[in-house]
Amino acid sequence: MAKQPMLRFVSVSKEMPEKRPPNLRTEDFGEIYREYATEKAAEQAGRCSQCGVPYCQSHCPLHNNIPDWLRLTAEGRLQEAYEISQATNTFPEICGRICPQDRLCEGNCVIEQSGHGTVTIGAVEKYITDTAWEEGWVQAITPATERSESVAIIGAGPGGLAAADVLRRAGVQVTVYDRYDRAGGLLTYGIPGFKLEKPVVMRRIEQLEKAGVEFVLNCNVGEDISFDAIRGKHDAVLIATGVYKARDLSVPNASAPGVLPALDFLTASNRKSFGDDVPEFDNGTLDAKGKRVVVIGGGDTAMDCVRTAVRQGATSVKCLYRRDRENMPGSRRETANAEEEGVEFVWLTAPLGFVTDDAGDLSGVRVQKMRLGKPDASGRRAPEVIEGADYTEEADMAIMALGFEPEDMPKLFDQPELAVTRWGTIKAKFNTHETEMPGVWAVGDIVRGASLVVWAIRDGREAADSILNYLSAPAKVAAE
Repeated sequence: MAKQPMLRFVSVSKEMPEKRPPNLRTEDFGEIYREYATEKAAEQAGRCSQCGVPYCQSHCPLHNNIPDWLRLTAEGRLQEAYEISQATNTFPEICGRICPQDRLCEGNCVIEQSGHGTVTIGAVEKYITDTAWEEGWVQAITPATERSESVAIIGAGPGGLAAADVLRRAGVQVTVYDRYDRAGGLLTYGIPGFKLEKPVVMRRIEQLEKAGVEFVLNCNVGEDISFDAIRGKHDAVLIATGVYKARDLSVPNASAPGVLPALDFLTASNRKSFGDDVPEFDNGTLDAKGKRVVVIGGGDTAMDCVRTAVRQGATSVKCLYRRDRENMPGSRRETANAEEEGVEFVWLTAPLGFVTDDAGDLSGVRVQKMRLGKPDASGRRAPEVIEGADYTEEADMAIMALGFEPEDMPKLFDQPELAVTRWGTIKAKFNTHETEMPGVWAVGDIVRGASLVVWAIRDGREAADSILNYLSAPAKVAAE
């Protein structure tokens, strides 16, 4: 009788894919986790308890059918596992790499709650789709019927690309407009290669291009082409621009040379990985080599910055965060990886200002020590300043990773009637993602505020379905 492939969480321990040693992985920008072997992926997938109420699935923004493709993986039916995974997720190999599983699916795994260690859902998801690409199971997008309607998507990040995929499979003509010279948004230029190697992103973009999606790059909507012109050219418009405006600090010397926005730093590093000419990196402005680096912030972007600085050859890297480890918003797994790589976290600290030398260049960050007081409106304990405990952290480079805010979209697009919230995000309906402008939808961070890639993918897929209903409505009326 064949051995039971499932319910093995008691006899088999949790085991992540092997990590490259810190002293080796900090020498390059390659991904740090090795791939599962087939037997190991099946073994780890077989730890799933196949529970009647799969909290992993309900806490996944895409509601992926996780228990189903875990069971298929455990049984060696990998192609079927891939097909189940791809059915609900446009980019499972990307989510498997960069989703904060410890806060989503894995963090809510039933066997994790029972003390047996979570199923390594993200690593198995990555393995399934990487195998699918290697084996040729990832099929080209070939619509059964071509449609005459066209949709414009402004923004080639994960939300826009997910919508493009759904619309193109339905036969709709799709044009994607993006300000950058490559599609992918933050997947391409914001997330470092050690978390998401760029060929993984580029092959999905190539798949969309081969399917007939037109990419209009280096195109600033509102400057190179008007929003009205796009609306006039297409039957529907989806805004998926993301949020790129860095939050600033109103402290002394915040504009001193050496004080940098996180995205400028990460984009320069990623461009170098493509072999691009990046003058500000080459002249040392955006290169951490040989510098004492201080990163301010506690989210995933801050983790990307500290780990990038280590790989660039910084002499020291410190991360200042105003709360403690338990209250930081970034992935615990990423924090642990950063510490392994030599990053020092200075908890309960906040910048008071920047110190410059006689030439006006950055020489340090003036820091105030904090303690945690009563919970704030979000339920997290609010930081309070400890008076008289200020000190200076020496620094040649300070990177601001305090989050992102939306640009003034009505002004940028010259569309004063485009309704926004008091936070500056675009107003859109919760399920359909329709804005208050007829024929215009909006998804992702430009609606939610800075959020996760997986939420942008969900929004893009839902908006695409809503747009298809909108495009089909006239035909239905005529038929009646």
